Amino acid sequence: MTQTPELESLTEESLTRSLMVLANLDSDLARILETLGPPPMWQREPGFATLLCIILEQQVSVAAARAVFTRLCGVVVTLTPENFLILDDVQLRGIGFSRQKILYCRGLAQAIATGQLDLSKLEIMDETTIRTELKRLKGIGDWTVDIYLLMALQRPDVFPKGDLAIAIALQKLKNLATRPTPVQLEAMTQHWRPWRAVAARLLWHYYLSNATTKSVTVSQ
Repeated sequence: MTQTPELESLTEESLTRSLMVLANLDSDLARILETLGPPPMWQREPGFATLLCIILEQQVSVAAARAVFTRLCGVVVTLTPENFLILDDVQLRGIGFSRQKILYCRGLAQAIATGQLDLSKLEIMDETTIRTELKRLKGIGDWTVDIYLLMALQRPDVFPKGDLAIAIALQKLKNLATRPTPVQLEAMTQHWRPWRAVAARLLWHYYLSNATTKSVTVSQ
């Protein structure tokens, strides 16, 4: 059975094709592609570990979040919800979790362990349903859902309008006097449909080429 376009996952072939479409739609995106080449896929494995890592990345650099995640994986060799729940607050703080992130990640682990959330079922759901399911959990907002949809589920038209790196990149790319707000970003990017997730990758690609510290997906 053929999936609807919204449920189709981005592939190397569709990435190449969509980059050409975007380059024809927007000369600034074309310039990024011509200067820097295609962006990475930035693909992540769907599941608990990835969603937990994205929660760690909220409002910090990816480098800082990855350091905490790496220490966690050194303590919990097989990172499952059940194994994560074994760790107490003292252990998690020692790894580098903030009080808030302990609450959020433990809530996620408990929801999965008790059957309230089945991440494997998200892969066949539409974006609106996925967003509703995940945002029921404390600490998961639109940015976290966007990054999971874009990188783990590889949805082609997700645009993380709350992402700071993307706002900075677009401001510089379009020579804007002020950094665009999430509402402005949403309006500015409508003509990139149905490939806004690819445009987001181009903007991260551009941001990293200009950044002194290499960090992607820093939420506002």
